[in-house]
Amino acid sequence: MSVVLDPAHAPAHAADHAHDHPHGWRRWLFSTNHKDIGTMYLVYALVMLFVGGVLALAIRTELWHPYVWLMNPELFNAFSTMHGLIMIFMAVMPALTGLANWMIPLMIGAPDMAFPRLNNLSFWLLVPAAVLGVAAFFVPAGAPGVGWTLYPPLTMQQGMGMDLTIFAVHLLGASSILGSINIIVTVLNMRAPGMTLMKMPLFCWAWLITGYLLIAVMPVLAGAVTMTLTDRHFGTSFFNAAGGGDPVLYQHLFWFMGHPEVYILILPSFGVMSSVVPAFSRKKLFGYSSMVYATASIAILSFLVWAHHMFTAGMPTVGQLFFMYATMLIGVPTGVKVFNWIATMWRGSLTFETPMLFAIGFIIVFTLGGFTGLMLAMVPIDTQVHNTYFVVAHFHYTMVAGTLFAIFMAFYFWSPKWTGTMYNETAGKIHFWLSFIGFNLTFFPQHFLGLAGMPRRYIAYPVQFTDFNQISTIGAWVFGLAQAYFVFAVVLPVLRGQGEKAPQRPWEGAEGLEWEVPSPAPFHTFETPPRLNADATRVLAAE
Repeated sequence: MSVVLDPAHAPAHAADHAHDHPHGWRRWLFSTNHKDIGTMYLVYALVMLFVGGVLALAIRTELWHPYVWLMNPELFNAFSTMHGLIMIFMAVMPALTGLANWMIPLMIGAPDMAFPRLNNLSFWLLVPAAVLGVAAFFVPAGAPGVGWTLYPPLTMQQGMGMDLTIFAVHLLGASSILGSINIIVTVLNMRAPGMTLMKMPLFCWAWLITGYLLIAVMPVLAGAVTMTLTDRHFGTSFFNAAGGGDPVLYQHLFWFMGHPEVYILILPSFGVMSSVVPAFSRKKLFGYSSMVYATASIAILSFLVWAHHMFTAGMPTVGQLFFMYATMLIGVPTGVKVFNWIATMWRGSLTFETPMLFAIGFIIVFTLGGFTGLMLAMVPIDTQVHNTYFVVAHFHYTMVAGTLFAIFMAFYFWSPKWTGTMYNETAGKIHFWLSFIGFNLTFFPQHFLGLAGMPRRYIAYPVQFTDFNQISTIGAWVFGLAQAYFVFAVVLPVLRGQGEKAPQRPWEGAEGLEWEVPSPAPFHTFETPPRLNADATRVLAAE
């Protein structure tokens, strides 16, 4: 889409887009509008969150008893595998991409994304991926039961569901790469005049860096699963030890993608935090430039730590030492971010609306997850707790409390701008407290299970682990039902317009170009580049 620089061309530009606003199913199928595509990403992510959530509740319900009672072990393994893949690649990543689609053009004063048709394609690739992922349960031998990491040699022993999963991963990766190219070009080329890179909102910085991460690592995952496919069907032996291959090679390829993937999920969440905390502290973000450098540092270091997932796979001591120190080092820029958010709140004029509650919950729980990450960076500790529930607890403390809380935070913060309707504050706070309590009830006991030696992905376990598992299962149901409450008590009333009309600037302390357009945001915004004030947070009136 071309940016109109001369106001005289604006009417023609508007006329060009008169056909751009179809109604009914055509509006969504053929949409090239960043707001509509962002909405579709968010709806898709919400649906897949519940698909993955149902699998999680089935897993936790099975673990209520120490013996097998609800499902057979093969189905349990399949549920464990698909829960991980669906939550990461079909729920959280599309949700964050939806936020990017909605907010980045508004934040930088752009009329749309740089490549609107590519944007449409990158969304619609997700739908066949979801169909393939779910269809894997209904083919002979069912979905793969290999763990979400898809390690060989187990992947060589699966049925057709493994192939469907590989094709689903390919489509998801292609969608991510196309979306990343779009975001990078949009941020670099379509900012309003006067918005330099160092005046850009941190959400845009986070996504710019995340886009480069995705382009760097998604082809590595595509290569690894393609090598798995050729090992399965075309006689190659990349990972088959009987043919001279090496199963550990797959682990290196997967985690070279897998560890940056963690930051692909968390960096946009950091960007959301850096928008929400200043707004409800009524202060500028503390240490803007240090936050930018910290984000870039995390991204660079994320390529140097992958083998800390493989301390028990057989590694020379010098390798273990390198990856241990590199992993500990990545805690420094992450700590800079946490301290900067706390410094922003320090002596601020704080109020505790729902987005701020999720922000504080994020800091508390994500910091706990960071501390357990430092523990796992230590080779002797990791050797003891590798593949136990301690790792499950750590992962969910960083990823669920990190990404999912940030996505909820973003919904509560920006939905008045999206819909023109304020959500019900009481319902939002109930959703927060149910989620916060349910989450901690689910995953905090798992630290103790792991330290006591309970392996993950086991359907049956020694009876002494029963109490903590039952507490964890109760917490999982509280957390799951909290998300159902979120849909029925918060999301649906907002979409139906059942609430107060949102003002243009619903949050007193919020700054940025997204608050310069009416609520709800018009179908087309910033068709001519806006004139900005000195710090690029306000649009100046036309002369």
